[in-house]
Parts: sequence; C-alpha cells; structure tokens
Amino acid sequence: MKAKRVPRHGTRAPSARLVVLTGLSGSGKSQAIRALEDLGYFCVDNLPTVLMPMLAELTLRVGSEIEKAAIVVDVRERTLLAGFPKVFARLQRMRGLNPSLIFLEASDDILVRRFSETRRPHPLRPGGSLAEGIKEERRLLAPIKRLADVVLDTSDMTVHELRQAFMAIARGSAGPRGPVVTFLSFGFKHGLPLDADLVFDVRFLPNPHFVPRLRPKTGRDRDVAKFVGQFEETREFIERTSALLRFLLPQYANEGKSYVTIAIGCTGGRHRSVALAEALRRDLAGLEGFRLRVHHRDIASE
Repeated sequence: MKAKRVPRHGTRAPSARLVVLTGLSGSGKSQAIRALEDLGYFCVDNLPTVLMPMLAELTLRVGSEIEKAAIVVDVRERTLLAGFPKVFARLQRMRGLNPSLIFLEASDDILVRRFSETRRPHPLRPGGSLAEGIKEERRLLAPIKRLADVVLDTSDMTVHELRQAFMAIARGSAGPRGPVVTFLSFGFKHGLPLDADLVFDVRFLPNPHFVPRLRPKTGRDRDVAKFVGQFEETREFIERTSALLRFLLPQYANEGKSYVTIAIGCTGGRHRSVALAEALRRDLAGLEGFRLRVHHRDIASE
C-alpha cells in the first residue's frame, strides 16, 4: 500500500467519542464514513459547524443513545473555513470528549481522474475549471489540514485499500480488526436466510427429531449436542469447515468486509444446525481479531 499516513500532534485513535472527518473533495470521505458507521459511530454528513458542540454534548450525557459520533465536514459547509478552528478548539476543551480530526487528501491528477470518472462538478467550480477548483480548495483547507491528528493520502489506494486503511486508523491499536462473524442456524423448511455469505447444509447428519426424548429439546441442550457430536461425520464436518473458515475469514477482512454471516441449515432449524453453529463458534473462538457470535433464527419456530 503506497498511501501515506502522516500523524499530527500525536495520533489519537477515534476510540474517542467524536471524530471529525474532512479533506479534499474526491479524496474518499464517503468510503471513510461508511467504515466509521460499521464501527458503530453515529455519523452526520455536512453538519453545520456551529452545531458540532451540541452533538458532542449528546455523546457525553449519561444514558445517551449516541455514545460516539462522527461528523463529515467539507467546503459545502460555508461556515467551515471561518468557524471551524475556533469550534474545534472548543471541542478539545470539553472534558472526556477527546475529539479526533482526520484529513483526507490526494494528488491533483488523481482527483481530476476521480471527478472525471463520476462526472461530478467540483463544488467550488460547478461550471468552471476542475483543476482550478481543486487548487482553490487545497488552499482554503490548508489551515484545517494543519490541525489534523492524521493526514491520509489516498492517491494510490483502491476503494478496498482505503476502507481497510481507514478502519485501521479508526480502530487504532485497540479492539478486533476483522469483521463480525455470525454463525446463523436456520431451517430449510422456513426458507434460506437472505443475508448469508456462506451456507452449509447439515441435513446429511442423523436427525435428533426422530429420537422421542430429544424431539422437544434443541441443539443448545447437552443431550442433543452429545447425540449430534457422536458421529464421525459430525467431527469431520467441524474439522473441515473450521479449516475452510480459518482461510476465508482473513480474506474477507483484507477486503474490508465488516460482517460475515455463516448459515448452517437443517430441516427445522432446532437441532442439528443449532448444535453445529455452537460447535463452530467454540472451535474458532481462538481466531485472533474476529468477533464471533451465534444467532438461532428458527429455534422457536416448531
């Protein structure tokens, strides 16, 4: 990755309550804000500068639904240039907020190419020269760039590389780096889950439904899990599937994917799929950098 990250004033990772994202038009702010949304930030695009302290105060209130927020500001906000430095200084003085300012930029030729590909006019020169608009914006934003904690040059980045780099900056050194992985049990009789990235069919395994003492129970019960797990086919399925996922999940992470849903289906979604979803989650619990969870869609449908 050739893009450069330039720390300013000691890089503060946006584990802080407020992230302010700004930079040149066409530098990748849209992709960056999506990365912040995936990290759980309440995101506001083009919020007037004078309202920033109000949003910051909401994140500081005990019991507030907004625990952390991100604001995208650029030259579309007419009060940005004159009022931003003063407002940001006020945010920095707010106890417990620890705001972080990230500035995105790119070379002139890359920005011209990106605008040409999207056929969008430059916001400062809607009917004029694109090159002049970029030059003027760079000059106007220079004082704000000097305030930034992180300056990220996206010139040589693909969309996936930008997303990956920005999420790495946003997470800092804390927390998992990979996507949230959901092991989703379901019953084929109730339909395929539409949000599944991978689907495994475990209807080849013996069905506890036909064992009278196990029928009213679910795959979460020890007796059902023991019944399903006693077969060689079950053990081999877990071993082979875990090996496949240990290969695939880092590839998903490298592509910047934030959520991966692995669906395991049986007939009704109560016994085999539930037991196997739980078993796979346990088997992959040591996979560093991933957040694993289990959801049983149809466990109560029968």
